[in-house]
Amino acid sequence: MKKLIYLLVICIAMMIVGDALAQRTRTNNKRRSRPKTTKVVKSKKKATAKKSTKKSTKKSSKRTSKKKNKRTVVRSKPIVNLEDSDMDPYILCEDTCDHVHGIDLSHYQGEVFWETVGNNTKMAYVYLKATEGGDRIDAKYERNIELAHRYGLKVGSYHFFRPKTPLSLQLRNFTTQCLPGEQDLIPMIDVETTGNLPTEQFCDSLMTFLRMIERTYRQKPLVYTFRNFYNKHLVGMLDDYQLMIAMYQDVEPVLADERDITMWQYTGKGRIVGVNGYIDKSRFLGDHTLREIRFRH
Repeated sequence: MKKLIYLLVICIAMMIVGDALAQRTRTNNKRRSRPKTTKVVKSKKKATAKKSTKKSTKKSSKRTSKKKNKRTVVRSKPIVNLEDSDMDPYILCEDTCDHVHGIDLSHYQGEVFWETVGNNTKMAYVYLKATEGGDRIDAKYERNIELAHRYGLKVGSYHFFRPKTPLSLQLRNFTTQCLPGEQDLIPMIDVETTGNLPTEQFCDSLMTFLRMIERTYRQKPLVYTFRNFYNKHLVGMLDDYQLMIAMYQDVEPVLADERDITMWQYTGKGRIVGVNGYIDKSRFLGDHTLREIRFRH
C-alpha cells in the first residue's frame, strides 16, 4: 500500500515537472520570436525617421534657399544708369524725346545740382526766374545762372509781371538782374494775372511793358501764359510776339484765335535728376527751333 502511494506521488511529481518544462519551452519560444518582430518594427521606425529627416531637410533647405533668394533679390536691386534714357525717364521727358526740351526754375526748387542737370543732353535750355513786380528778386537767380552756364545749358531769364505795379519800377528791377552779357535766350515775361484790372486796362499795361522791354534789349521778349488765360484776356493782342503756352494735358494746345505757338509747357509736375520735387518742362512745337529765341548780342 505504501509503495502504491509512493508511485502515485512520483507520477504526480513527474507530471508537474513536465508541465513546468513545457511552460518554459513555450515561454522561450515566445521570447525567441519577439526580437524578430521588434527588429522589423525598429527598422520601420528607422525608415520612417529617415524619410521624415529627408523631408525636414528638404523643407529646411527650401526655406534656406528661399531666404537666400530673398537676400539675393534685395542685394541685386538694379542700379539706375543715368546715361541710359530707357532706364530712367526722369532724366529726359514725360512727353516724347523727339523734340527740343527745356525747363524753368526758381527758388521754389531749392538747391539744384547743376552738374547733374548739365549731363542731361535732352534739357537744351533753362529759363530762370529773375524778378517779380517792382522789387522782388529771386533768391536763387544769381547762383542758378552762374552754374547753369558753367554746366553747358542755354540760359534765359524771366520776369513775373504785376499789372498794378508801376511799369518803370518793374523794368528797373528786371534790368538790374537780367544782364545782356549773361543771356543766351531772349527775355521772357510771365503773364498769369490781371491784378483785378479790367481786361482792356490790363492789356494796355502789358503791351506798354512789352514795348519797354523790347526797347531796352532791342528784341521782342517771349511771352509765357496759360492757354485759358490767353483765350480769356489776350486773343489778338500778341500777334507780334512768340508764345510759350502752358497747358498740362496730353494733346498739344490750340488757342482760340488759332495763332502759332512757339513753345509748349506740357507739365508742371515733371521730374529730373538733380532737382528735388516737381519741375516745369517745355518743348518746341512744330518746326520751331532753339535758334528762334536766341538772344541777339
